[in-house]
Amino acid sequence: MILRRLPLRPILGGAAALVLASEPALAYIGPGAGFAAAGSVMVLAGTFLLAFGIILIWPIKAVVRVFASRGRAKAKVKRMIVIGLDGFDPGLAERYGAEGRMPNFAKLAERGCFAKLATATPSISPVAWSTFATGVDASRHNIYDFLTRDPCSYMPVLSSTETVTVPRSVNLGFARVPFGTKAVYKALQKSQPFWKLLGANHVWSSIIRVPITFPPQKFKHGTLLSGMCVPDLQGTQGSFSFYSTRERAAGEHIGGQQFKIVCRHGKVESKLKGPPGKDKHPMKCEFTVEFDDATRKARITVGGETVEVGPQEYSPWMQIPFGGVQGIARFYIQTWDERDVEIYVTPINIDPESPAIPISHPFVYAIYLAKLFGKYATLGLAEDTWALNERVIDEKAFLEQAYLIFEERKRQLWDVLEKTKRGFVTVVFDTTDRVSHMFYRYLDPEHPANAGKDTEVYKDVIPELYGKMDDFLGEVIEKIGDDKETAFMVISDHGFATFTRGVNLNTWLRDEGYLFLKDDAETSGDWFEKVDWKRTRAFTLGLTGVFINRTGRERDGIVAKGPELDALCRELKEKIEALVDPKSGKSVVNEVFLTSEIHDGPYADVAPELIIGYHKGFRHSWDCATGSVSKDVFTDNTKSWSGDHCIDPRLVPGVLWCNRKINTAEPSLADIAPTALDLFGVPIPGYMRGKPLFGAPAGAAGIGTTGRAVAARELQ
Repeated sequence: MILRRLPLRPILGGAAALVLASEPALAYIGPGAGFAAAGSVMVLAGTFLLAFGIILIWPIKAVVRVFASRGRAKAKVKRMIVIGLDGFDPGLAERYGAEGRMPNFAKLAERGCFAKLATATPSISPVAWSTFATGVDASRHNIYDFLTRDPCSYMPVLSSTETVTVPRSVNLGFARVPFGTKAVYKALQKSQPFWKLLGANHVWSSIIRVPITFPPQKFKHGTLLSGMCVPDLQGTQGSFSFYSTRERAAGEHIGGQQFKIVCRHGKVESKLKGPPGKDKHPMKCEFTVEFDDATRKARITVGGETVEVGPQEYSPWMQIPFGGVQGIARFYIQTWDERDVEIYVTPINIDPESPAIPISHPFVYAIYLAKLFGKYATLGLAEDTWALNERVIDEKAFLEQAYLIFEERKRQLWDVLEKTKRGFVTVVFDTTDRVSHMFYRYLDPEHPANAGKDTEVYKDVIPELYGKMDDFLGEVIEKIGDDKETAFMVISDHGFATFTRGVNLNTWLRDEGYLFLKDDAETSGDWFEKVDWKRTRAFTLGLTGVFINRTGRERDGIVAKGPELDALCRELKEKIEALVDPKSGKSVVNEVFLTSEIHDGPYADVAPELIIGYHKGFRHSWDCATGSVSKDVFTDNTKSWSGDHCIDPRLVPGVLWCNRKINTAEPSLADIAPTALDLFGVPIPGYMRGKPLFGAPAGAAGIGTTGRAVAARELQ
């Protein structure tokens, strides 16, 4: 696995996000130098040869599909369409529906149904969307968070993807000749997505931007564009660039890559950083910005391409060349006055027209979409929440960026709806999640993140967001028409809640004698900098749980599996559930779930032993998420990232609208996969934890998701 020092805290958030460290820190960043191995000419040549081959064999495959489909049960529908609105909250939907903002959703509910959709445990996007894709719980698909720890080093790694570099060579028979290295990408999500089962039974699937689909897994009879966890061209999960003529205060740090610039005679000249070259140093790409005060237009030139933009106006996607590989980015003139210039550049996305690494299945699909509609965002966490968190851009710039990406995704949806008249279609939209994360403080007048920030101009952003999604639904329904052979759903992976107080459980564990620091230090930096593992029994990393430092699993484990482990877990559960916020006197945790009690799959043993079900308003603090030990257990959350869902899953269910009646009052996210298989006459594997939502209701025994194994208990 490649580890590299990062200049920012990469966003991992809920539908997207945990932000890693404001100081340079070790973190998984993806392929790095592996990008430089692929030349764009070879990529395009191979692409067109493959596309030509696909066209040639299509008639044969169509005939095979017809005969092969005769062997399975008759499909109950011609088409199933699932629109994913990440983070769409049922409580807010009901509120804004009552205000008359959501008439199209109301009509859909009248025609079919509207229900709360039980989410996964824990209620975080990579876990929930993995459950959607596989129909199983976290202990069976192996994703419990954005991050996990390497038990051999205690360092953070992405839960979903592993990237390694391996030597390249040519076998000449008598000798194997080395010629550099290549990057190899490995998906860590276990089980298998239901569209792979559909494809094996000759049912076509079009899968667009479902989270945790990178690297793109090959499957028969379908196309896929990867979503969450696609890296940027540097190999990180999103590193913006910020260029400013202003001097920063001593010690002030802004995440991302920062550069001091000079504006001479109305012109700025600087460079963008790219992936590592052959010398292991980042490659550079020069750019210039010329400011015309008379016209108030700035001319941006990069890689031989020039565009004009005004102040606080995004450029179109521009090609950023780095030798034999290229990316794309948007420029934004944040500040332009007599004294200061500030230029924000989005993370450099992989260019979909010439991908440096596979981001779709088949490889040509990403290129096809770019040729059809133009360049589009490919980064897994495309909306730059961290730039707004760090106040590099403002709310206006963030909103504009989010809706630009939303429009790109809409065009991709229209295309798959047109092309997929039979089979399964799903497209996931992240805008609902990202906007909710960054504007939730406007719904909470007492939110500590409001201090020193606007509380009026954007107070209607979230209500308007729900209204925009209703308009969007109207467009979708118009395109689908009144097709009784199409099953249509709108779902979300989880809902939302305010996030006002951060809780550093590492600090609490220190205070309670479960975690120790070397030399009796009071605090520790990111990634357990000073933790004494020889004495530490419990620790936390990421946003969801607490790990026990176990013998035989962790490198320096000291807690034995069996009675000792069980007793420690119950002791921690009792104490953490008793936590009270000293500022408000409120109970902090609704319930601590013992993984061994709610999950029984093959990967439960490598998961955190405790999953923290916070009350609304609380969450792992930012420093807790990065393995830090801070002075205080509780801190106010003053970041723009003011809403979240990493709490008790029963408090943040998702949504389900459908054009048909369903057979249960308690649908679960795990039910979508078996429902899709059932509708197309494909046998449902016995390992799936969900049940089909149509037809006679099935028993719920054995369901491993929150919807049935956890939510059956009364809320405390």
